[in-house]
Amino acid sequence: MEQATRQCVGIDIAKKDFTACVCRLSPQSGLCFSKVATFDNSTRGFNQLLKWARKQTGDSPPITFVMEATGVYYEPLAYHLHKLRQTVSVLLPNKVKHFGKSLNVKSKTDRVDARVFAQLGAERHLPAWQPPAPIFKALRELTRHRTDLKQERTVLLNRLSALLSAHEPQAFVLKSHREMIRKFDTEIAKCEARVKAVLQEEGWLQERVNKLLTIKGVGLMSLVIVLAETQGFALISNAKQLTSYAGFDVVERESGSSVRGKTRISRKGNGRIRAALYFPALAASRHNAALRTVYQRVNTGKASKMVGVVSLQRKLLLLIYSMWKSGTVFQDRSLASGDQERKSLLRHKDEVFENKVGRPAGLPTRDELPSDLSSEALLRQ
Repeated sequence: MEQATRQCVGIDIAKKDFTACVCRLSPQSGLCFSKVATFDNSTRGFNQLLKWARKQTGDSPPITFVMEATGVYYEPLAYHLHKLRQTVSVLLPNKVKHFGKSLNVKSKTDRVDARVFAQLGAERHLPAWQPPAPIFKALRELTRHRTDLKQERTVLLNRLSALLSAHEPQAFVLKSHREMIRKFDTEIAKCEARVKAVLQEEGWLQERVNKLLTIKGVGLMSLVIVLAETQGFALISNAKQLTSYAGFDVVERESGSSVRGKTRISRKGNGRIRAALYFPALAASRHNAALRTVYQRVNTGKASKMVGVVSLQRKLLLLIYSMWKSGTVFQDRSLASGDQERKSLLRHKDEVFENKVGRPAGLPTRDELPSDLSSEALLRQ
């Protein structure tokens, strides 16, 4: 067998089974594909995959397993391979889709997708997948369950509202809807209590969450959703990457003189983060002095107030990220700077009265004073 520089196993996963294909990249022969094989999505199938992959590949270089994040069906195989210290890469579906388009692949079947995954892993250097920490995996499942419960509760509330507007609705149907809504309220409360209990079990996490809760407008559940979906920012290396992961990156559509599309955010990211930060952004636009100024400035001349809301969502996300990394608490810099200026003026008050002729040397100019203090008011003191 010819020595290869890269070798990869592409895996397309379904609920009951998965297909696999090996791609070996060598300087002389280029890309070389194996036959596509199908295995059961079970522990027995995982072991058969490893035996089959060893027969199809050489001893070196190490094998890379590439798969797509298909719901939760990829998790058992990914955890199994990671436990055996195999290199695993889990890709987002849109990345695989765009790579397939670049190859001019028009068909979409399990066998074709497995070949595309294998070629992608052989040609590109992909990041290795790391399982989330157990604490963040538990919080992610709890917060997603809570979100699903609230969505179902909203559906029932809408149905109940429609029934109340109907002509002589059945009392049994109304009672059934109200009982189900109460049941959802109980389950939501239990889920939130469980989230708080999980946080209390990890003292270090509870302490850092308390610091982040000093941000005006951000509630506990919204904050936990952000931390759970980002695994405590474990895989985030900079603010730009975080912005793209949440779908807040700006997309422009301009080309030549004819294409002048509207600038929007991409929304190609984790939508749960954007949804969790919507109401905190609305609250911050009213009660957070620093962010309220940004909200008003961004919305100046805008037809829709949503532009400012999206801007605050992005700023809140980056603020949470920076405070998480630094371990600090929130400080309203606008108020802090105003207090500092007032203290500096009070220190100069004695100097002002010692020299009453002409402009006192220690008296600040009008531009140096806060907006609520003038030089005349200061001299009247």
